[in-house]
Amino acid sequence: MTRYADIPKPIRSGIVIVDPERGTPQRIIVLQFNPDTLERSLSPQAAGSSGDAGGGGSGGDRNEALRLKGPAQETWKFTAEIDATDQFEVAAPDGIHPQLAVLEMLVQPTTAQLREGTRLAQKGSIEISPIEMPLTLFTWGSKRVMPVRLTELSVNESAFDVNLNPIRASLSIGMKVLTVSDLPAGHRGAELYLAHLAQKERLAGAARAGSLGALGLTGADIGMGRV
Repeated sequence: MTRYADIPKPIRSGIVIVDPERGTPQRIIVLQFNPDTLERSLSPQAAGSSGDAGGGGSGGDRNEALRLKGPAQETWKFTAEIDATDQFEVAAPDGIHPQLAVLEMLVQPTTAQLREGTRLAQKGSIEISPIEMPLTLFTWGSKRVMPVRLTELSVNESAFDVNLNPIRASLSIGMKVLTVSDLPAGHRGAELYLAHLAQKERLAGAARAGSLGALGLTGADIGMGRV
């Protein structure tokens, strides 16, 4: 008879904040529930006209139609749920405010960073560099670990306690996968992206190959251009 203790716990998806210099995790955010669906989009960086994603068309160079100038631009979208009522054993005097704040700080500079920018401006600094955020990784199992930048964070709070602390919320999260085209050479995030791409290559190599016969074609049809 199978016991509940024998059932393996599912791996959770989450976000890891990494020190880009040392490579050590600074904070780990484990999503309470794995999203039911993922929406992923990949747009190739074609070497043709900048306005033509396919690299062809009337404005593109025919010699560039099959060339890529970099890795595909990849975006992810999903909905995450946070529910304090599902964790009665965990004290939540502030509801889910802390969990929401952690996610919101992924797209916000800190007060210290803002004060430093104000201080430099008051000193008359001609150029103030934009604030650099920590390196953020999104993990979806061991085969999907990639550097990302959050591009969307929409929160729908749907339940509150007597002190108006939110206790249930749905979050729409959008992310852009950062590639070697987005990060400086040698940056830890660039190396993590290359590892992510290498994992894709290994998985593609493990896929079962099809046959021309299944398509109603032969090698001669392809070689002689009779298709």
